[in-house]
Formats: sequence, structure tokens, C-alpha cells
Amino acid sequence: MQTEFPTQPSYRIQREQFLAAATTAGATLTEYPHPLKGPFGEQLSTDVAVLGDPGAKRLLIALSGTHGVEGFYGSGCQIKWLQELGRRSLPADVAVVMIHAINPWGMAWLRRVNEDNIDLNRNHLDFQHPLPDNQAYNALHEIYACPQLQGPDRERADALLDEQIRQHGWSAVMSIVEGGQHAHPDGLFFGGLAPSWSNRTLHRIVQKHVAHAEVAMCFDLHTGAGEYGHPMLLTITESAYPALPDAQAIYGPWLYSLQTGAGTVSETGVAATATGYTSQALINALSQVRLMPFVIECGTYPGPDVHRHLRDDHWLHLHGNPSDATGREIKVNLLEQFYPADSDWQAMVWLRTWQIWERALSALPTV
Repeated sequence: MQTEFPTQPSYRIQREQFLAAATTAGATLTEYPHPLKGPFGEQLSTDVAVLGDPGAKRLLIALSGTHGVEGFYGSGCQIKWLQELGRRSLPADVAVVMIHAINPWGMAWLRRVNEDNIDLNRNHLDFQHPLPDNQAYNALHEIYACPQLQGPDRERADALLDEQIRQHGWSAVMSIVEGGQHAHPDGLFFGGLAPSWSNRTLHRIVQKHVAHAEVAMCFDLHTGAGEYGHPMLLTITESAYPALPDAQAIYGPWLYSLQTGAGTVSETGVAATATGYTSQALINALSQVRLMPFVIECGTYPGPDVHRHLRDDHWLHLHGNPSDATGREIKVNLLEQFYPADSDWQAMVWLRTWQIWERALSALPTV
């Protein structure tokens, strides 16, 4: 059956390039196969490349694809840096751990969420305890469950969203929507009712490849929030953590520290009201490691534009067909929101990511 699903860029090609770069660099590779297939029937997997001594006590970790479609930026940077690092020696007792496409289904299908419509940065919670109850989202859910891409139902949904923004302001409405919710599996920013495959796999990976470390710096790679072409360096947790002073000393005014919680507002464009972030999950899972969890967030387009295309893609997977012509148009537009085709944008985010990683690599032996 013919499909019009976009072929460039593709998860399959990115994975092949990542594996080739890791192999050429002499890295040790471990594969974590995903149970589902990609849009062309391709095998999906999260791959881990360890460059240097796997038993090193000081680690630099680069994590791509938490929000699948954002993974093309992260994957590209991982590939380029592996190609560089393979031509030189790492500092003593330092290793680099590359976690490629932790949400491979989302990356392959050009979705921000995973196979269960879960936002992974709302999914890292203790599901043995009551989940966050974002009741304010309930009044907005019909906007995102709209059965039409165009037509009277969509017009009513648009009008409802516009009215909410008129009354409360864009930031206040997005604080509700992006804060995450666990009551509507067919809603936006759904956090899930149990740990997702990617959640469980990330914990397997950190126990195997990171838990032995004394010091670790982890960079979770994202796009979509902030000013166009501007990569922000953040550290996002629920509270201050033991290694925060080290992180601040290394990066100084470049580092933006964000502590999430109800009522928290951030000018970064990152959802400050959300819970379930990967960074906090790593702090919780690696309490014996002096861990510095970072996020590199590369700005793309204005928030309302990104949100509109997220709504269209959400409709597509609820009511449409990702493999037809309408699906192709939605996918191409969504990809542009999170991975602009602009070569200058791509060059800028790579340069800044390289600078951040090189500074981390220099600091690790003495931090």
C-alpha cells in the first residue's frame, strides 16, 4: 500500500548514521528494541553508545528524542560530536554516554508524544501515589478532542481557545494545557497512567550505564521553546539539588535554573507548572551520583504557531490518516516547527550545543 508519509529526514537514516558514527569512533553499543514498528515497517530501537571506559567514574550523557520529532536536532548533534570525539582522546576517567532516540516511535512517526499519546516529560512520576489533578484542563479538553481539522467543529474549538486567551492571556492558558494532565488519554500533554516504555527503558539504561558513576552531567536535547535559533541552557528540577552550585560555577550566567511547581511562571517558554520531567527522574534514580541534569532547548517559532501545528497533528492521530496527503502536509509542517529546514538555524544550534558539551568535557575531570 502506497504511503505519502515523509521520507526525509527519517528516523531510520538518523539511526544508521548514529550507529555508523559510534562504530567508527570505537564506542560500545547497546540496543534496546521497541515493540512497535515505524511508518515504513522499520524496526525501532533506542541505542546507547559509550565512548571511552564504560567503568569511568565521570560521565557526560547526551539524551535525544524525549519528544520524538525534536530528536532530529539531538541526533544530528550526537552524530557530529561522535565523529569529532573519535579522532581524539577523552580525559582520564571520563566517558561519554550517548542515548539515541529514547522515544523512537515518536521520532519515526514525527510525533512529539509516544505511541500512547504520552508526553514523556509528564510521565516520570511515582504511579503508586495520587497523580497530579489538573482540573482546569477539563474545561479546555474539547478544544483538543475536536473531530474536525476544518469545518464548524474546528471553528467552535478555535473560538473557545481564542476566548480563553482573551480572558486569561496566552501564558495563563498554556500553563494549564502544558502543565500536563492524567484524566484524558486523548488529550494534549497527557502524562499517562503508568510508566511508558521509554520511561522504563531510560531507567534500565541509567542503571546499566550511569549508576556506577561518581559525577555525571546529563544533557536532554529539545527544540520548540524560546527565540528562533537561540539554544537555552537550563537545569529543570522540582527543587535545588546537591550539584547545582557546581553546574552554576561551570556555566555561570549561561545557565537558567528553573524549579517547577504549581503557579510557577517562566519567561523561557518551558512549561514551569509541569511535573514528571526527565531531569527530576534522573535525580531521583541516581541519588548516589553527583548529578547535574541539564536541558538544551533550541528556540524555533512563536508559541501560538507551534501550538496550532501540535493541534493539527493531534487531530491527525485521533481522526485522520498519517499516510495520506493531508497527513503528509501536517507532518511536514510539524517537523518544520521543531526542526527548521533553515541551514543557519541548524548550524547555530549545533555550534552552541558543541560549545556547551566541550565546556562540560573540560570541567568533568575536576568538578
